[in-house]
Amino acid sequence: MANVNTNAMKQAKLFGNSPFGNLTALPFHFETNASGIALNTDLATAVQVADVVRIGILPAGMTLMDANIIVSDAFTAATTASIGFLYTDGVDVTAVPQDAAYFVSALDTATAAATRKTGVKAPVVLPKDAWLTLTIGGAAHAAVGVLDVIVQGIHTGEVAGSLASQQNP
Repeated sequence: MANVNTNAMKQAKLFGNSPFGNLTALPFHFETNASGIALNTDLATAVQVADVVRIGILPAGMTLMDANIIVSDAFTAATTASIGFLYTDGVDVTAVPQDAAYFVSALDTATAAATRKTGVKAPVVLPKDAWLTLTIGGAAHAAVGVLDVIVQGIHTGEVAGSLASQQNP
């Protein structure tokens, strides 16, 4: 299993600057070429089953509520993806455990479709920065595919020292 990092891990500056929270929608993008190689990443080979693709950073202090997942160009037949979050420092938190399938488990990425969060899980406030992850399942990628994830939540303020706050001064 490989960890695949996009070259665009840094998000645009978040709208607003209120310490009382903002309703926020953060867009993330994942795309493969005709050989199944993830574009704009540090991986030079096709994406394989069990690979974890880190497609962006969810900032500390964000209350995760929902996600829209859009497969606008279907990936290779039989491919799936679970979408969740893993902490950037790799250390779990008992109160809010990492969850590689927080938003959706085994999403059919071989069919173009729009899906909402299917995981019946309570909203959580991220105590620290977390990667939004796609865990690849079903089959290895070997074709063009395009997936967008729009994570909705309430941005209640960044925790001092978080990776996102260092990237968005």
